[in-house]
Amino acid sequence: MDYVARVPAPPLDRYIDDLYCLIGTPRHHRVNVPPMPSAHLFLNLGGPARLCDSDPAVPPATMADGWFMGLWTRRFTVEYPAFVHLVGVHFKPWGMSPFAGLPADELRDRWVPVDAVWRRSLDRIRNRVGGAASPDDALRALEEELRARLAEAPPQGLDLVRHTGLRLETEFGALPIAGLAEAAGVSPNHLTAQFRRHVGVTPKRVARIYRFARLILSVDALRPADWAGLANLAGFYDQAHFSREFKDFTGHTPSEYLALRRRLPAARDFPPDAGPMPAE
Repeated sequence: MDYVARVPAPPLDRYIDDLYCLIGTPRHHRVNVPPMPSAHLFLNLGGPARLCDSDPAVPPATMADGWFMGLWTRRFTVEYPAFVHLVGVHFKPWGMSPFAGLPADELRDRWVPVDAVWRRSLDRIRNRVGGAASPDDALRALEEELRARLAEAPPQGLDLVRHTGLRLETEFGALPIAGLAEAAGVSPNHLTAQFRRHVGVTPKRVARIYRFARLILSVDALRPADWAGLANLAGFYDQAHFSREFKDFTGHTPSEYLALRRRLPAARDFPPDAGPMPAE
């Protein structure tokens, strides 16, 4: 499966990590996705994909055309079709706010059809992106669509969240929230309220996800894993807490995860394999 990515030009890069296109036969048809510091827009131009929440009370969903997905705080599974043709957006944790026009907590741990957010727009966008001559052209078309939809002025409180979120991103979540609030000249309660509005979760939860992302991306399955050292690097000072969080985020113990990665290694230079893992 080929992966083509594009970092959008300013000012979209304040809110979006990259636009991407996935085309081809997937290496693994079921993929387990841990919580990662991003929200998503998917435009599906191929066969339907199936999305399964790790919470058994939530029914699976079939993604046949286009979906928004807010920040996730628990793992989920994607079942790809035999042939994948998907165009997507990796929003920063706060990045969907100036495009979606609704509180981010309404999209937390949820997938929502595009037309439920952008009324009667999905067919036009899919036709424009799907009719592009190449993946690069498709990404340029999607970037133009996003640029046209970007709010002229950021919603109230978003600049505060973006500034604080960038510090959490840079430090991989290893910063005290009270100190971030003090540096921004606001109360912790105000900062938390703005994060809930624009990200859908508290800044403490965002820090937790960044911390885990650093950990999971630091694991080299080809070498013996120094779990204590990796946990300490990521800011886990209690081994029991680290083990619980790892199992919560991935569904595996650290040793089970390492064994899985050794049997089914991530493809080099293929970002979709970096955090997600094959689901057995």
